[in-house]
Amino acid sequence: MNQQGGRPAGREDDWWGQLYGDRVDDTGPTTAPDSLDDRYASAAGAVNQRSEAGASVPSPRTDTDAREPASTFPAGLPKPPGFTVESPPAEAPERPDTSAADTAPPGPLAYVGDGPPTYAAEPTALPPADPDDLDDLVADTVLDGAHYGTSTLRAVSLRGDSARYRGEPRRDSLLTARFGTGDHALLLVAMATGARATPGAHRAAAEACHWIGRAVGRSHARLSEDIRAARRGDLKSGLHRLTDRSLGKLRASAAEQGIEPEEYAATLRCLLLPADPECRTRVFFGVGEGGLFRLRKGEWQDIEPRVTDATGEPVVGFGSLPAETPEGDRLTMDLGITTPPSPYDPAPEPRREPFRFRASVARQGDILLMCTSGLADPLRGEPELAAHLTGRWSGAEPPGLAEFLADTQVRVKGYADDRTAAAVWEA
Repeated sequence: MNQQGGRPAGREDDWWGQLYGDRVDDTGPTTAPDSLDDRYASAAGAVNQRSEAGASVPSPRTDTDAREPASTFPAGLPKPPGFTVESPPAEAPERPDTSAADTAPPGPLAYVGDGPPTYAAEPTALPPADPDDLDDLVADTVLDGAHYGTSTLRAVSLRGDSARYRGEPRRDSLLTARFGTGDHALLLVAMATGARATPGAHRAAAEACHWIGRAVGRSHARLSEDIRAARRGDLKSGLHRLTDRSLGKLRASAAEQGIEPEEYAATLRCLLLPADPECRTRVFFGVGEGGLFRLRKGEWQDIEPRVTDATGEPVVGFGSLPAETPEGDRLTMDLGITTPPSPYDPAPEPRREPFRFRASVARQGDILLMCTSGLADPLRGEPELAAHLTGRWSGAEPPGLAEFLADTQVRVKGYADDRTAAAVWEA
């Protein structure tokens, strides 16, 4: 290829051979000795010169130097059943006792329960890649965080053990976004899970997050105002409409691809957090299974909104704000968004899953956890996991991003799905 971008005169693949061929004479000749022994002698000589000049050279690290001190469970919290902490070897040097050793949370665990999971703890196989569609690749793990007002946010989405072993992409998608500035800003955390055993599951989940992100972003000023004014009925009806429209885009996309709507569908769970430090209202909404939990005074509360049917009609959530009248809960507020006629004939059938909504007021010291089923199921089914997270998250400060990742990936035998979670610490 010439400098003007023209096609090469020779064979099309000649440039590859020129770049990665066997010729090495373009590097230039050298008279310096370059064998492995020569390099070792040169390095040893440099070290000896530094030592003679007075520079200290550290001694080789021993096995005992590399050992970590044993973690302890925090004072005042009962040791959960089955929770074990590895003791230091007998030959390890005794470390002086400090006050921090009595208050430090337990270190990260590989798993909890009666035995190790079937799959390996780390990723094994990557998903197949299309060189012409690299934007379709999904990272194994996504990690994010922020601090606004009185809230500290930690969010993560990681590929499950099964998908890591099979080389399948992560079906969960995570979106964290801030709309607006100052005290009027609104934080959105959206997470979605694509349908199991469908080739486009990861794409459907990503689209669901992006569509709800656009809808919330365009209406963030009105939403922020309604949250601060505690207009619970308006919030619920408006968010229900935005959710239906966003998931409707998935059904339309399935029709464009010529596949059934069930093959290009996703659950969707969202959290709205106002940046105003004077407003402690937290709004959850979405469609599909998952978990909404609150850790308050050392006890986990399952606050997932209950639904009485699966007809897709609006359902009354429950929370700490005043209950609305039946008139206040009608679908009357649309945030200024009109519904155009469907371009498809026949129009895709509406999704028949219940809409979930909850608005509640956070208290100082609360930890709110929203997650997909990949974490909600083991958290409900394995008491040791709940006890472990209680110990890890009951400190004076929220965990850092790396610590939060280690906490959320503690494995439980029998649970191998993707895990996506967002936790909010209230100052």
